Amino acid sequence: MCLGVPGKVIEVHEGSALVDFWGVQREVKLDVVGETLRPGDYIINHLGYAVRRISDDAIYDTLALYEVVLTEAGVDPIATDIFCEMAPGCEKEV
Repeated sequence: MCLGVPGKVIEVHEGSALVDFWGVQREVKLDVVGETLRPGDYIINHLGYAVRRISDDAIYDTLALYEVVLTEAGVDPIATDIFCEMAPGCEKEV
């Protein structure tokens, strides 16, 4: 199963954006999102692409849902995945 991850847009560049995911910042491609993004907007990221903008009225509920998912997991799967991307030789479980 793949899970899109919400993040906050920090900077917008031509074709990409710098997005903050719980303190980890990553470049995300904007080819798929289909709308103009601005700093402060929240997006759902999937495989390095912003797939949609989270509407202003859904941001709180979306972030709260992810907090529940992460808490129930017992281990932070997003942090584990990001750590593995940054650590040489790390292999993720599939």
